[in-house]
Amino acid sequence: MSTVLETIDGGTRYLDKRGVADARRNMQLLVAHQLNCSRMELYVQFDRELSEAELQPLRDTLKQRGEGVPIQHLLGQVQFHHREFKCDARALIPRPETEELAEWLLDMTFPESQTVLDMGCGSGVLGLTLAAERPGWQITLADVSPAALAMAKENAAALAVSNARWCESDLFAAVDGCFEGIVANLPYVPEPEQASLSREVLHDPPLALFSGPDGLGLIRRFIPEAFERLTPGGWLAMEIGHDQASQVAEILRRSGFSHLEIKTDLSGVPRFPFARRPN
Repeated sequence: MSTVLETIDGGTRYLDKRGVADARRNMQLLVAHQLNCSRMELYVQFDRELSEAELQPLRDTLKQRGEGVPIQHLLGQVQFHHREFKCDARALIPRPETEELAEWLLDMTFPESQTVLDMGCGSGVLGLTLAAERPGWQITLADVSPAALAMAKENAAALAVSNARWCESDLFAAVDGCFEGIVANLPYVPEPEQASLSREVLHDPPLALFSGPDGLGLIRRFIPEAFERLTPGGWLAMEIGHDQASQVAEILRRSGFSHLEIKTDLSGVPRFPFARRPN
Protein backbone atom coordinates (compact mmCIF):
# COMPACT_ATOMS: atom_id res chain seq x y z
CA MET A 1 0.00 0.00 0.00
CA SER A 2 1.12 3.53 -0.72
CA THR A 3 -0.22 6.77 0.75
CA VAL A 4 -1.33 9.73 -1.33
CA LEU A 5 1.82 11.65 -0.41
CA GLU A 6 4.13 8.73 -1.16
CA THR A 7 2.41 8.24 -4.51
CA ILE A 8 2.81 11.91 -5.39
CA ASP A 9 6.48 11.90 -4.36
CA GLY A 10 7.26 8.72 -6.32
CA GLY A 11 5.38 9.86 -9.42
CA THR A 12 7.10 13.24 -9.31
CA ARG A 13 10.51 11.57 -9.35
CA TYR A 14 9.42 9.35 -12.26
CA LEU A 15 8.19 12.31 -14.34
CA ASP A 16 11.22 14.39 -13.46
CA LYS A 17 13.57 11.70 -14.79
CA ARG A 18 11.60 11.66 -18.05
CA GLY A 19 11.93 15.39 -18.59
CA VAL A 20 8.35 16.39 -17.84
CA ALA A 21 8.20 20.07 -16.92
CA ASP A 22 6.45 20.97 -13.64
CA ALA A 23 6.51 17.29 -12.67
CA ARG A 24 5.00 17.66 -9.19
CA ARG A 25 1.99 19.63 -10.40
CA ASN A 26 1.46 17.07 -13.16
CA MET A 27 1.51 14.23 -10.66
CA GLN A 28 -0.85 16.03 -8.31
CA LEU A 29 -3.29 16.53 -11.17
CA LEU A 30 -3.14 12.84 -12.11
CA VAL A 31 -3.74 11.73 -8.53
CA ALA A 32 -6.57 14.24 -8.04
CA HIS A 33 -8.16 13.05 -11.28
CA GLN A 34 -7.96 9.43 -10.16
CA LEU A 35 -9.49 10.27 -6.76
CA ASN A 36 -12.08 12.62 -8.29
CA CYS A 37 -11.06 15.55 -6.13
CA SER A 38 -9.28 18.89 -6.52
CA ARG A 39 -5.54 19.42 -6.09
CA MET A 40 -6.24 21.37 -2.90
CA GLU A 41 -8.25 18.47 -1.48
CA LEU A 42 -5.19 16.24 -1.79
CA TYR A 43 -3.51 18.11 1.06
CA VAL A 44 -5.98 16.76 3.62
CA GLN A 45 -5.60 13.21 2.29
CA PHE A 46 -1.80 12.84 2.34
CA ASP A 47 -1.91 9.95 4.85
CA ARG A 48 -4.70 8.09 3.06
CA GLU A 49 -3.63 4.69 1.69
CA LEU A 50 -4.48 4.02 -1.94
CA SER A 51 -5.90 0.68 -2.96
CA GLU A 52 -4.54 -1.38 -5.83
CA ALA A 53 -7.72 -0.59 -7.76
CA GLU A 54 -6.79 3.10 -7.50
CA LEU A 55 -3.07 2.65 -8.11
CA GLN A 56 -3.23 0.53 -11.25
CA PRO A 57 -5.00 3.06 -13.53
CA LEU A 58 -2.79 5.76 -12.03
CA ARG A 59 0.33 3.80 -13.06
CA ASP A 60 -1.06 3.61 -16.60
CA THR A 61 -1.68 7.37 -16.89
CA LEU A 62 1.68 8.12 -15.23
CA LYS A 63 3.46 5.99 -17.83
CA GLN A 64 1.65 7.80 -20.64
CA ARG A 65 2.55 11.20 -19.20
CA GLY A 66 6.18 10.12 -18.97
CA GLU A 67 6.02 9.21 -22.65
CA GLY A 68 4.84 12.73 -23.53
CA VAL A 69 1.08 12.35 -23.73
CA PRO A 70 -0.23 15.82 -22.75
CA ILE A 71 -1.71 16.15 -19.28
CA GLN A 72 -4.84 17.70 -20.83
CA HIS A 73 -5.47 14.55 -22.86
CA LEU A 74 -5.03 12.33 -19.81
CA LEU A 75 -7.41 14.46 -17.75
CA GLY A 76 -9.80 14.78 -20.70
CA GLN A 77 -10.42 18.45 -20.04
CA VAL A 78 -8.88 21.89 -20.00
CA GLN A 79 -9.75 25.16 -18.29
CA PHE A 80 -10.43 28.12 -20.59
CA HIS A 81 -11.79 31.45 -19.37
CA HIS A 82 -13.34 30.00 -16.18
CA ARG A 83 -14.98 27.07 -17.97
CA GLU A 84 -14.12 23.42 -18.46
CA PHE A 85 -13.83 22.14 -22.03
CA LYS A 86 -13.40 18.59 -23.25
CA CYS A 87 -9.89 18.08 -24.59
CA ASP A 88 -8.47 15.16 -26.56
CA ALA A 89 -6.44 14.36 -29.67
CA ARG A 90 -9.20 15.51 -32.05
CA ALA A 91 -8.23 19.18 -31.78
CA LEU A 92 -5.50 21.58 -30.70
CA ILE A 93 -4.94 21.97 -26.95
CA PRO A 94 -5.86 25.61 -26.22
CA ARG A 95 -2.89 27.86 -25.58
CA PRO A 96 -2.79 30.67 -22.98
CA GLU A 97 -2.48 33.18 -25.82
CA THR A 98 -5.85 32.12 -27.21
CA GLU A 99 -7.40 32.77 -23.83
CA GLU A 100 -5.84 36.24 -23.94
CA LEU A 101 -7.50 36.81 -27.32
CA ALA A 102 -10.89 35.83 -25.88
CA GLU A 103 -10.45 38.15 -22.90
CA TRP A 104 -9.32 41.00 -25.11
CA LEU A 105 -12.38 40.65 -27.35
CA LEU A 106 -14.72 40.47 -24.36
CA ASP A 107 -13.21 43.71 -23.03
CA MET A 108 -14.01 45.53 -26.27
CA THR A 109 -17.26 47.41 -26.88
CA PHE A 110 -19.43 45.75 -29.51
CA PRO A 111 -23.19 45.84 -30.14
CA GLU A 112 -25.23 43.44 -28.01
CA SER A 113 -26.36 41.69 -31.19
CA GLN A 114 -23.64 40.49 -33.56
CA THR A 115 -23.18 37.77 -36.16
CA VAL A 116 -19.70 36.35 -35.59
CA LEU A 117 -17.74 33.58 -37.31
CA ASP A 118 -15.09 31.53 -35.52
CA MET A 119 -13.01 30.19 -38.39
CA GLY A 120 -10.90 27.13 -37.59
CA CYS A 121 -12.77 26.67 -34.33
CA GLY A 122 -11.14 23.38 -33.26
CA SER A 123 -12.64 22.26 -29.94
CA GLY A 124 -14.67 25.48 -29.84
CA VAL A 125 -13.02 27.17 -26.87
CA LEU A 126 -12.89 30.60 -28.50
CA GLY A 127 -16.24 30.70 -30.28
CA LEU A 128 -18.12 29.01 -27.43
CA THR A 129 -16.59 31.37 -24.86
CA LEU A 130 -17.85 34.32 -26.92
CA ALA A 131 -21.25 32.63 -27.29
CA ALA A 132 -21.54 31.96 -23.55
CA GLU A 133 -20.43 35.45 -22.55
CA ARG A 134 -22.44 37.25 -25.25
CA PRO A 135 -25.81 35.45 -25.50
CA GLY A 136 -27.08 38.09 -27.94
CA TRP A 137 -24.43 37.12 -30.49
CA GLN A 138 -25.04 34.47 -33.10
CA ILE A 139 -21.82 32.47 -33.46
CA THR A 140 -20.97 30.24 -36.40
CA LEU A 141 -18.17 27.77 -35.68
CA ALA A 142 -16.41 26.44 -38.78
CA ASP A 143 -13.63 23.90 -39.19
CA VAL A 144 -12.34 21.62 -41.93
CA SER A 145 -12.04 18.74 -39.45
CA PRO A 146 -15.25 16.81 -38.72
CA ALA A 147 -13.61 15.33 -35.61
CA ALA A 148 -12.85 18.79 -34.20
CA LEU A 149 -16.39 19.96 -34.96
CA ALA A 150 -17.80 16.92 -33.17
CA MET A 151 -15.81 17.87 -30.06
CA ALA A 152 -16.96 21.49 -30.33
CA LYS A 153 -20.57 20.30 -30.41
CA GLU A 154 -19.95 18.16 -27.32
CA ASN A 155 -18.52 21.19 -25.54
CA ALA A 156 -21.48 23.34 -26.57
CA ALA A 157 -23.88 20.76 -25.16
CA ALA A 158 -21.94 20.54 -21.88
CA LEU A 159 -21.99 24.34 -21.55
CA ALA A 160 -25.66 24.59 -22.59
CA VAL A 161 -24.75 27.09 -25.32
CA SER A 162 -27.70 27.62 -27.66
CA ASN A 163 -26.57 30.55 -29.82
CA ALA A 164 -24.07 28.58 -31.93
CA ARG A 165 -24.31 26.85 -35.28
CA TRP A 166 -21.83 24.67 -37.13
CA CYS A 167 -20.21 24.40 -40.52
CA GLU A 168 -17.72 21.86 -41.84
CA SER A 169 -15.75 23.86 -44.37
CA ASP A 170 -12.33 24.40 -45.92
CA LEU A 171 -12.13 28.08 -45.00
CA PHE A 172 -15.20 29.75 -46.57
CA ALA A 173 -15.99 27.08 -49.18
CA ALA A 174 -19.16 25.89 -47.41
CA VAL A 175 -19.86 28.98 -45.27
CA ASP A 176 -22.96 30.98 -46.17
CA GLY A 177 -23.51 34.70 -45.76
CA CYS A 178 -21.60 37.61 -44.30
CA PHE A 179 -20.68 38.47 -40.72
CA GLU A 180 -20.21 41.52 -38.53
CA GLY A 181 -17.16 39.94 -36.93
CA ILE A 182 -14.72 37.14 -37.70
CA VAL A 183 -12.25 35.60 -35.26
CA ALA A 184 -9.62 33.07 -36.27
CA ASN A 185 -6.84 31.06 -34.68
CA LEU A 186 -5.61 29.23 -37.76
CA PRO A 187 -2.54 26.97 -38.08
CA TYR A 188 0.57 29.16 -38.24
CA VAL A 189 3.57 26.94 -37.41
CA PRO A 190 6.10 26.64 -40.27
CA GLU A 191 6.48 23.03 -41.37
CA PRO A 192 10.32 23.06 -40.98
CA GLU A 193 9.86 23.73 -37.24
CA GLN A 194 8.20 20.36 -36.69
CA ALA A 195 11.47 18.73 -35.61
CA SER A 196 11.98 21.31 -32.85
CA LEU A 197 8.52 21.07 -31.26
CA SER A 198 8.00 19.36 -27.92
CA ARG A 199 6.65 15.82 -27.84
CA GLU A 200 3.51 17.16 -26.13
CA VAL A 201 2.79 19.61 -28.96
CA LEU A 202 3.25 16.84 -31.51
CA HIS A 203 0.19 15.09 -30.03
CA ASP A 204 -1.92 17.91 -31.53
CA PRO A 205 -3.37 17.21 -35.00
CA PRO A 206 -0.86 18.32 -37.66
CA LEU A 207 -3.77 19.91 -39.53
CA ALA A 208 -4.19 22.32 -36.61
CA LEU A 209 -0.50 23.23 -36.37
CA PHE A 210 1.29 23.52 -39.70
CA SER A 211 0.71 25.78 -42.68
CA GLY A 212 3.40 25.76 -45.33
CA PRO A 213 7.10 26.62 -45.25
CA ASP A 214 6.63 29.92 -43.38
CA GLY A 215 3.43 29.12 -41.47
CA LEU A 216 1.40 31.66 -43.44
CA GLY A 217 -0.02 29.47 -46.21
CA LEU A 218 -3.54 29.31 -44.83
CA ILE A 219 -3.53 32.88 -43.53
CA ARG A 220 -2.68 34.19 -47.01
CA ARG A 221 -5.79 32.45 -48.34
CA PHE A 222 -7.97 33.37 -45.39
CA ILE A 223 -7.52 37.14 -45.07
CA PRO A 224 -8.75 38.27 -48.54
CA GLU A 225 -11.66 35.82 -48.30
CA ALA A 226 -12.53 37.13 -44.84
CA PHE A 227 -12.61 40.69 -46.21
CA GLU A 228 -15.28 39.67 -48.73
CA ARG A 229 -17.37 37.98 -46.01
CA LEU A 230 -17.45 40.93 -43.62
CA THR A 231 -20.22 43.51 -43.66
CA PRO A 232 -19.04 47.15 -44.11
CA GLY A 233 -17.43 48.19 -40.84
CA GLY A 234 -17.08 44.56 -39.79
CA TRP A 235 -14.09 43.48 -37.73
CA LEU A 236 -11.47 40.74 -37.94
CA ALA A 237 -9.41 39.46 -34.97
CA MET A 238 -6.70 36.81 -35.24
CA GLU A 239 -3.97 34.99 -33.36
CA ILE A 240 -0.66 34.64 -35.23
CA GLY A 241 2.89 33.39 -34.70
CA HIS A 242 5.47 35.27 -32.65
CA ASP A 243 7.38 36.61 -35.68
CA GLN A 244 4.57 37.06 -38.23
CA ALA A 245 3.16 40.49 -37.33
CA SER A 246 4.73 42.54 -40.12
CA GLN A 247 3.87 40.01 -42.82
CA VAL A 248 0.28 39.62 -41.65
CA ALA A 249 -0.13 43.39 -41.40
CA GLU A 250 0.95 43.72 -45.03
CA ILE A 251 -1.52 41.00 -46.14
CA LEU A 252 -4.31 42.80 -44.27
CA ARG A 253 -3.49 46.14 -45.93
CA ARG A 254 -3.26 44.61 -49.41
CA SER A 255 -6.61 42.92 -48.87
CA GLY A 256 -8.31 46.26 -48.15
CA PHE A 257 -8.52 46.28 -44.36
CA SER A 258 -8.22 49.50 -42.37
CA HIS A 259 -7.96 50.51 -38.69
CA LEU A 260 -5.20 47.95 -38.29
CA GLU A 261 -3.86 47.36 -34.78
CA ILE A 262 -1.73 44.49 -33.50
CA LYS A 263 -2.15 43.81 -29.80
CA THR A 264 0.65 42.22 -27.79
CA ASP A 265 0.28 39.18 -25.57
CA LEU A 266 1.35 39.11 -21.93
CA SER A 267 4.92 38.37 -23.00
CA GLY A 268 5.01 41.52 -25.13
CA VAL A 269 4.82 39.60 -28.44
CA PRO A 270 2.72 41.21 -31.22
CA ARG A 271 0.20 38.40 -31.40
CA PHE A 272 -3.33 39.62 -32.15
CA PRO A 273 -4.06 41.60 -35.34
CA PHE A 274 -7.33 43.51 -35.33
CA ALA A 275 -8.68 45.27 -38.42
CA ARG A 276 -11.92 46.45 -40.02
CA ARG A 277 -13.47 46.42 -43.42
CA PRO A 278 -14.07 50.08 -44.32
CA ASN A 279 -17.69 51.31 -44.38
